[in-house]
Amino acid sequence: MFRLLSIEFHKLKYNRASKILSIIYFGLLTSIALIAAIKFEFGSFKLHLADAGIFNFPYIWHFNTYIAAILKFFLLLVIVSMMSNEYSYKTLKQNLIDGLSKKEFILSKFYMVLAFALISTIFVFVVSLILGLMYSDYNELSIIFSDMEYLLAFFIKLLGFFSFGLFLGILIKRSAFAVAGMLVWLIGEGICKGFLYYNFRGQENSSEKVDWFMQFLPLEAMTNLIKEPFSRLGAVRTAANTMGEAFTKNYDVQFSAILMVLFWTFIFIYFSYKLLEKRDL
Repeated sequence: MFRLLSIEFHKLKYNRASKILSIIYFGLLTSIALIAAIKFEFGSFKLHLADAGIFNFPYIWHFNTYIAAILKFFLLLVIVSMMSNEYSYKTLKQNLIDGLSKKEFILSKFYMVLAFALISTIFVFVVSLILGLMYSDYNELSIIFSDMEYLLAFFIKLLGFFSFGLFLGILIKRSAFAVAGMLVWLIGEGICKGFLYYNFRGQENSSEKVDWFMQFLPLEAMTNLIKEPFSRLGAVRTAANTMGEAFTKNYDVQFSAILMVLFWTFIFIYFSYKLLEKRDL
């Protein structure tokens, strides 16, 4: 494992574009801290986001992992770019000539995906912990380390998403087209969701039926891992209650969503290997 990882990090070291994108990605993850400085003033109404509870434990685990997951496209570019370079610079063929098997090559890419997801998760954990200790109203250990399942969900979400990107990179061979392929798939899932809503219109529990079908699609499964946290915020709930609205949404990380994303991760890695195995390089 470490030998294969060292090969991938060596390639990353000499890939300027990938290094720049990685730096931008982790820089943006760090910039989550800048949210604490955002203030809104509308006449007599003043809102300081850090004082609104977004960095309170344990809510911060939910909020920060959700925001950080939006930035995952930067590392997707790194992964598809590295895969594209394997074909462009013939390093894939050279690796195979040097004795690396196709299985080991796919494993090296998967280990890289695993490393990116793990490093990102640790990074978000450290940033969130520091922000929480600075701004949270609750600093008891039992509260600080509750809801940690959002970090697990974040890790699995990145793992599945990057594995999808790896599969597209091998399938399409060109980074720009691989990213476009991801966007086309995203649009396709959106169209499918709209079709289901149209098909179930007027029926009882139509939203639940649509959600049940959509949970089996890869990007929707990844989305289901970490649901939006904004309506969970105390200030939003208070405002909704004053208008007679009530939230009944379940924000927990669902075990079924974890299994679904792990299933798709396996599918992407397996078919990446099968594609590589059948190609004449």
